[in-house]
Amino acid sequence: MTATTNPDAAPVRPPQNRFGSGLRLLLSSPPTLFASVVLVGVVVLALFDEQLAPTGYNEVDIANRLLPPGPGHWFGTDDLGRDVLSRVILGAKVSLQVGAVAVGVSLVAGTLVGLLAGFYGRWVDTVLMRCMDVLFAFPALLLAIAVIAILGPGTTNAMIAIGITYTPVFARVTRAAVLGVREQVFVRASRSVGAGDARLLFRHVLPNAAPPIIVQTSVSLGFAVLAEAALSFVGLGTQPPQPSWGVLLSEGRDYIDLAWWIAVFPGLAIVALVLAFNLLGDGLRDVLDPQQRSALEAARFRGRGSRRRRARGAGTVAGEERA
Repeated sequence: MTATTNPDAAPVRPPQNRFGSGLRLLLSSPPTLFASVVLVGVVVLALFDEQLAPTGYNEVDIANRLLPPGPGHWFGTDDLGRDVLSRVILGAKVSLQVGAVAVGVSLVAGTLVGLLAGFYGRWVDTVLMRCMDVLFAFPALLLAIAVIAILGPGTTNAMIAIGITYTPVFARVTRAAVLGVREQVFVRASRSVGAGDARLLFRHVLPNAAPPIIVQTSVSLGFAVLAEAALSFVGLGTQPPQPSWGVLLSEGRDYIDLAWWIAVFPGLAIVALVLAFNLLGDGLRDVLDPQQRSALEAARFRGRGSRRRRARGAGTVAGEERA
């Protein structure tokens, strides 16, 4: 018995790897590629800080104090002769750690609050979101300072304070996304076959509400690094002599006229990292939003088509010349 084929049947296309195509589309943007390179570089510095740093973070050399940038001390030295490059490298770990933990706290808490408020609505939504509005009423930095004033200064308390500050942001973003998903057909169909609330929330609603949460996570990481630097600058975050980019800025402000490099290089590190997180967030928004992604894919397809036409035209001209 032989198998028969239907010549009129449409060919079956192999399934596409959406993650791979999304990653290629994400990295095809020069700003996003730049942001990815910067973030990978900072993560490598944070992971291998002690191996990459020329000296220890508190290695004093009074004889070489306030040396300008040059061979041997590429970022110069501070008022105690400590190598600024080493302290910037070692401070990357603290800044990334504080930012990641703080955003992780706000991500979990805010997503849970937004899920419950958007899914159940009514009095649950009213109570939870009014609590978030109370936190929104305070400026972010002022709220973080108030939390640290209660808990005391330190790196751990700075993580908690920044996490509390950004929880309302994730709650509102999650709630808005859930409101657009909870009435979709697949959610109602799952409910009709007996799916419980927990299964609906974490199996159907949350995965489909994830794109704006992912974008907000990337943007919030940059703001968390900036908030940690601000708290450390005023003496409420990481405490000296532990290196942090905010601590380095605070230590260099008294020597800004005499030794500009003490404050400038940590400031440039903060600018580069915050800019990278924001550019990555913009790229993720374009890739995860269906309309923006379709426009990017269409533009990329037109670019490939124009390159092929130019290549064929060049080949035709070369053939005519040989003829």
